Amino acid sequence: MAHEDLDATARRVIDANHYMTLATTQPDGGPRVSPVYYTAARYTDFYWVSSPDARHSRNIEAEPNVEIVIFDSSVPVGETAAVYLQAHAREVEADALEAVVDEAFRTIAGARAFARVELQGKAPLRLYVAHATQCEVHVPGRHPLNPTGIDVRMPARPAD
Repeated sequence: MAHEDLDATARRVIDANHYMTLATTQPDGGPRVSPVYYTAARYTDFYWVSSPDARHSRNIEAEPNVEIVIFDSSVPVGETAAVYLQAHAREVEADALEAVVDEAFRTIAGARAFARVELQGKAPLRLYVAHATQCEVHVPGRHPLNPTGIDVRMPARPAD
């Protein structure tokens, strides 16, 4: 059976899914995990909309280093497909919205594009972006690139 390369695996998982689990750091140093609907651009930038008052948004303001997991739960047991990202997250400033709004929204699975006015000023929501600095994929133990026989994470470069 032919296996796709790890970069292609990362792209497939990112393209095929709608939700990512965003892990931020709380003020006490503990983790905070939140599922968010995302749009990926260039396999390096991951956009989502949240309230600036949400705990994960406040955590990002204080500590922008985050981790993300995108997991394809539709595959059979033993065929796990997941992407693990280390990233730097931030709110997209109002003056930068126009430059990114077209790439920040995909309107599938019931999602809609937000207008800039809905993401600035007194509006209750903001656009956030996480820029990936490292990417790994889940590699099953039987994958030909995995000599261990045990499921592991291996580096991938989906943007290349």
